[in-house]
Amino acid sequence: MLGTLRNALKVKEIRKKIFFTLFILAIYRLGAQIAVPGINISAMEKLSSTGLIPLLDTVSGGGLANYSIFSMGVSPYITAQIVIQLLQTDIVPKFVEWSKQGEVGRRKLNQVTRYLTIVLAFVQSIGITAGFNALSGMGLVSKPSVQTFITLGIIMTGGSMLLTWMGEQITDKGIGNGVSMIIFAGIVARLPQGLYQLIREQVVSAKGNEIWLNILFIVIILVLVLLVTQFTTYVQQANRKVPIQYTRRATSGGSESYLPLKVNVAGVIPVIFASSLIVTPATILTAFQKSHAGDTWFQVLQNVFSLQTTTGALVYTALIVLFTFFYAFVQVNPEKLAENLQKQGAYIPGIWPGNETIKYVSGLLLRLSTVGSVFLGLIALLPQLATNIFGLPQSIGLGGTSLLIVVGVAIEANRQLEGLLMKREYVGFIR
Repeated sequence: MLGTLRNALKVKEIRKKIFFTLFILAIYRLGAQIAVPGINISAMEKLSSTGLIPLLDTVSGGGLANYSIFSMGVSPYITAQIVIQLLQTDIVPKFVEWSKQGEVGRRKLNQVTRYLTIVLAFVQSIGITAGFNALSGMGLVSKPSVQTFITLGIIMTGGSMLLTWMGEQITDKGIGNGVSMIIFAGIVARLPQGLYQLIREQVVSAKGNEIWLNILFIVIILVLVLLVTQFTTYVQQANRKVPIQYTRRATSGGSESYLPLKVNVAGVIPVIFASSLIVTPATILTAFQKSHAGDTWFQVLQNVFSLQTTTGALVYTALIVLFTFFYAFVQVNPEKLAENLQKQGAYIPGIWPGNETIKYVSGLLLRLSTVGSVFLGLIALLPQLATNIFGLPQSIGLGGTSLLIVVGVAIEANRQLEGLLMKREYVGFIR
């Protein structure tokens, strides 16, 4: 990866893309420090102890701790994208029709996604602000009123849409998927703070011989993180090569064609979406904590939707596993794949075109998704369980989710750079 980056920096066109990406990310990190007006920042310190802020920060990219204009991050846009993709599976005929219209249809779907993003961002921003204001008990909002909440909702929605636009600019003029790069930047920017928190709790507060034991403990954690990172990178890059043959192509002396299917077909989307599904009910519950904290139903729901409990961690993992299977078939539609192979005059050796190809690809996706879902669930669950059992900082517990996102985005950015370098070589050869 470092070699690819070094070679990319030598090329003027690619170097401009890299610097443009860094420039947009720098603006994002600057905006993440600008607090929304009318917010009592000191009240956020009390909320941080609930464990909800760190989880929301992971999803939003780190802007919520300061309650900045980018507090919502790009999570509303990601949720809107997933909803629109789900509606394209024969649920909304108009969306299915647009999905088959190429570039024109893609623009229409993107426009609908943006409109849905505005609605989701506005509703979520007001809900989070009202919930946190009730939970803090210190007056998170200086002058709470309907007008104030609507104003804050508009500001935070505008910040989310600006961030989404910045992500699209990175996609068009920079490197990699811009929305994923923004989440990546938010997680990486908070790594030093997480490491400092771990050292402060394990070393600074220790006395006597406990200091050396805690230092050894930190070293062991860092070694384990490196090993897990290596394992995550290996699995994220693993793929199954499905051989493809063409009826209209001369096979003698030709290279073998294949269809690469990732072991983790769904990528990191299941992790992000599962986080959103956990965060939304947990945020709603904050509005009822004062009046219903002693009720049985409230305690049960709080236990289920809190990652600080073993039950909540298991529910979170189950959501990741279930959504991995579902999103894999959204990403690779067996029916469309079989149809495209037939149009190209291609087939899988030993498999009849049509329904047999659909059955074969579906079975293959199920097997790959089984491995991918277990992998995603394991990486997300183990650090959280370690936090719940050994009392580690919450940032360590969410490290599994952050690690999956960081590794996935880094691999995708590296592939993007490799593609740009390869494209330049081909262009130079043709000239």
